[in-house]
Amino acid sequence: MSGLVLKLSPKERVLINGAVIENGDRRSRLAIMTPDAHILRLRDALHPEDAKTPVRRVCYALQLVLSGDSKPNEAYLQLLRQVEELSQVFTDADSRAVLAEASAAIIGAQHYRAMKALRSLFPREDRLMAVGMM
Repeated sequence: MSGLVLKLSPKERVLINGAVIENGDRRSRLAIMTPDAHILRLRDALHPEDAKTPVRRVCYALQLVLSGDSKPNEAYLQLLRQVEELSQVFTDADSRAVLAEASAAIIGAQHYRAMKALRSLFPREDRLMAVGMM
């Protein structure tokens, strides 16, 4: 079993099963061998007050699954529903591809991959919000 390999920058923090761990002064690699461990890079984390837009709310919900604050099976349908709602606004081909990737990742219980895909929509969402379309 290979597990998950985290490559951490100096002083980077990561949340593993509720414990915040900070890397030392050098780059390092950690192999997480425990399946279903709750892991969240804190550099990717959103603060609750920053989850004010539709895409950020979905990313925050995914973050709660990653941190262990929400159970994946309980969040599953809501996450898929939220991604489907986003597809009503993001109708261009590139955004549709991102949303399809996020949906597939959620279905496959790859929540970090889904969050990473959705984060790529932040600039588009910001532009839409600036012109008042959302």
